[in-house]
Amino acid sequence: MRTVIPVRSYGGPLRYGASMRARPYATTSPTRLAAALLEVAARSGLEAASVREVANEAGVSIGAVQHHFPTKDEMLAYSFRALSDRVLTRLANVDPDIDPARTLFAALSQLLPLDDQRGSEVHVMAAFAVRAVTSPSLSVIRSSTLFTVRTGIATVLIRLGAPDPETRATLLLAAVHGLALDAASSPDLYPREYLTHALHTQIQLALHGADAH
Repeated sequence: MRTVIPVRSYGGPLRYGASMRARPYATTSPTRLAAALLEVAARSGLEAASVREVANEAGVSIGAVQHHFPTKDEMLAYSFRALSDRVLTRLANVDPDIDPARTLFAALSQLLPLDDQRGSEVHVMAAFAVRAVTSPSLSVIRSSTLFTVRTGIATVLIRLGAPDPETRATLLLAAVHGLALDAASSPDLYPREYLTHALHTQIQLALHGADAH
């Protein structure tokens, strides 16, 4: 399949705890627990995603959670990676278009709260970004994700022949993240129609600079 945003490997298979011997928790999986954590975080905030709350959300025992994730940090890292991979997969599935603006819009609109799913993702991504400031494991995942998306944007700009494509890609991605965060925290000020208009405008500025209008 043709791709616009190349998905970058995190350097090996996902790891979710050192002990994976014959398990007494066959009905529980790291994926299920990560989904539960993301649900709790979207509903009540990342700080509410304790081992107990994740266990309650998943309908399993605390021991089942600790079997897969001996520490909360491991659980958070696995869940953040799972969320990031979900978003990157959607970006990678955007087909190239003869119009670079349409290609960029199709990809970058995945990062804005334009429906309930993306709204939840923006909420949780923002919380992980804040926590990544003081968490080396989360910082590695966030840096890798940002690099992948920025590289994809720059690739489109390079094909177009835009000057200074890396800087333009950086600024465009920063603008999208700023819009997403503002819309998540002040939704009344950023209706979805306005977000799509703002994204179109930012893309034109990235493609054509001051000559966009």
